[in-house]
Amino acid sequence: MSAALTPEGLVALYPALAGLPAERLARLLRPEAIMHLPAGTQVFAEHQPCQGFPLLVDGTIKVIKLAASGRELMLYRVSPGGSCIISSSCLLGHTDYNARGIAETPLTLLALPMQEFSSLIVEHPAFRDFVFHLFAERIGELMQLVEEVAFARLDQRLAKLILARNEATLNVTHQQLADELGSVREIVSRLLKGFASQGLVSLGREQVAVVDREGLQKLATV
Repeated sequence: MSAALTPEGLVALYPALAGLPAERLARLLRPEAIMHLPAGTQVFAEHQPCQGFPLLVDGTIKVIKLAASGRELMLYRVSPGGSCIISSSCLLGHTDYNARGIAETPLTLLALPMQEFSSLIVEHPAFRDFVFHLFAERIGELMQLVEEVAFARLDQRLAKLILARNEATLNVTHQQLADELGSVREIVSRLLKGFASQGLVSLGREQVAVVDREGLQKLATV
């Protein structure tokens, strides 16, 4: 069993649960609440009712919005110690999901049932603060995303995305980058070839290597 799937490990990952009685923490960790999902699994879908509040123990979830045209826009990622504001908004507002959650990597998550989530919101101030802090944090991220989509050039956004990975070499396809930007592969491929011709990156099979980080930073802030 993962160390995080113990009362002590869960509190270390989610300090907002500190102070709960031992028997209640044990109830949260009952075997039927623990989910192990392979990469690529759809964790939740649009128009699907929310059954619980996910506490991510291991792996990452990407939350995406699908347009009628079939294009996707990546809204945000959920990593261990965080959770999904779309799930909490659905539980609080008694509405269905309005986006999709996909496992980027193999996942281990703990699903808090609706009644347990509602009870913790009312009875445990630290958990309530955690949930509303998530709202504030994610809304800030989404406002930045709206600003970039509405006002920033796609080459700037692509440069920022490459830099945000903070890796010398990104093992990623052009389609994956296009999905995160809400664009199409052909346009992203054209921009990457332009970056390569300027000496900013070098391109390989499903790889983008950063050659001139300072040049990318200048482009991202133009």
